Amino acid sequence: MSLYERLNEGAASPPSKMAGRNRSLDELRHRIHSSLIEELGPILYDKRLSEDELRRKVRDALQTALAQERAPISAADKAQLIQDVSDDILGYGPIDKLLRDDDVSEVMCNGPDQIFVERSGKLSVANVTFVDELHLRRIIDKIVAQVGRRIDESSPLCDARLPDGSRVNAVISPLAIGGPFLTIRKFAADPLQIDDLIRFGTLSVHAARFLQACIVGKLNVIVSGGTGTGKTTTLNVMSSFIPDGERIITVEDAKELQLNQEHVLSLETRPPNIEGKGEITIRDLVKNTLRMRPDRIVVGECRSGEALDMLQAMNTGHDGSLTTLHANNPRDSLSRLETLVLMAGYDLPVRAIREQISSAVDCIVQLQRLRDGSRRITHITEVAGMEGDIITLQDIFLFDFSAGVDEQGRFKGQLKPTGVRPKFSEKLAENGIRLGPEMFAPSGGEGTAMNRGRR
Repeated sequence: MSLYERLNEGAASPPSKMAGRNRSLDELRHRIHSSLIEELGPILYDKRLSEDELRRKVRDALQTALAQERAPISAADKAQLIQDVSDDILGYGPIDKLLRDDDVSEVMCNGPDQIFVERSGKLSVANVTFVDELHLRRIIDKIVAQVGRRIDESSPLCDARLPDGSRVNAVISPLAIGGPFLTIRKFAADPLQIDDLIRFGTLSVHAARFLQACIVGKLNVIVSGGTGTGKTTTLNVMSSFIPDGERIITVEDAKELQLNQEHVLSLETRPPNIEGKGEITIRDLVKNTLRMRPDRIVVGECRSGEALDMLQAMNTGHDGSLTTLHANNPRDSLSRLETLVLMAGYDLPVRAIREQISSAVDCIVQLQRLRDGSRRITHITEVAGMEGDIITLQDIFLFDFSAGVDEQGRFKGQLKPTGVRPKFSEKLAENGIRLGPEMFAPSGGEGTAMNRGRR
C-alpha cells in the first residue's frame, strides 16, 4: 500500500470505539486520582501507617469514588482502573510496571507525557504517561524522601536511589524546561555474577579468571568507561572476588554496590542543607576511611579531588583498592586521572602526579557500549611503569573487533589475550597466585597482530 493510500485510509476511517473508550477511562482515572489525592493527602505521608493499612485505606476510598461515578464500565476495566490508581498513589505511578519489568534496564521521563525505556541497549517509547506535572513531581518527591534527601527550587537537582539500589536522577523547575525530568537506572534485585557477564559476552572465561586473580592478589584496579557502559555493574562483580576475611569500606554518592561479604561498611555522601551547610563529599569520606582500618577501599566513582586521596591510599598500604572513572580508553583514563588530581587544589608537577599514578595503579579495565547495544570489556591493560615522563601501558587482553558482526548486527568478537605476560605477575606470585601460560596464549597467533606490548 502506498503512503498516499495509507494517509487516505487513515483520513477516511472514523475514530474507533476502543479509542473513545480509552479516552473515557483516562478521564475517569484523572478525576478519581485528583479527588483521592485531595482527600487522602496527609494520610499518604503518615509514617505511622503500615503499608498494608495505607493500601487498605486507598482501596476503600477508590471503591467509594467509583461508586459515586455514573460512568458504566466493565468489571475488567474497573479492576484495571483500581490497579492503575493504586499504583499512581501507592507506588511509582505509571512507571511502576516498567520498574517491575526485568527486560527494562533504564526508565527516562522527559516530562509527564513522554517516557522512554531502554531494552537490550535500545531506546523505545513506553505506552504510559503521568496524569500531569504535579503527578510526576509527587513521585519524585516520594523517591527523594525515602533516602532522606530533598529537591526544591533552591536545590533543583538530586541524585537518589530506590530501595532495590536503582540509581535515580531528578531535575525540576526552573532548570527543567518542560519537565520535571526523571531518570532511573535499574539495578537487578539479584545482582549479576561473573557467570552472567561471561554469558552476555562482556568478557571471556580466561579474562574472568585473570580479573579474579588480580582482585584476590590485591592489585589496585580502575574500571574505566563512558556513561552507561556498565562500570558500576562490573565493579560490583569484581568486588565479589574480595575474600570474606577482609574489611571492605565502600564510598559512593548514592549507595549502589551490593557486596555479599560479611565485613562491609558502606558510606554515602550528604548534600548541603537548606542553608547550604553540612555537605559531606566523597573526598571527605575517602579521607575518613583511612581512619577506619580498611583492608580494601572501593570508591563508586572518582570525579573530583578525591582521586588524589585515592591514589595516596593505594600508595600507603591499602592494596587491592577499586574505583571507576569516565574515560573512552585506558590512555584517556590516565589523562583524566591527572586532571582529577589537579582538581584537589594542589599545584603539583605533572611528573609527580604521573609517578603517583604509575606506582599506585596496577590495572585498567576498559568498558564500551557497542553500537549493537551490548556492553563489552574491550581492554584489560597493565600500567607498566614510567619511561621518562610517560606512563607506559601494555594490553593484556583486547576485544577482537576484526571478527565482524552477524546477520542481526551483533558483534561476534570476544575478549582475547594478546600474548603479553604482565609484569605484576611477580607481585601476584608473592601473594601465592600463579598465572599459567595458557591464560595468556593467543589463539592462532592473533596476539602479536593485535598488540605487542607498550603503547
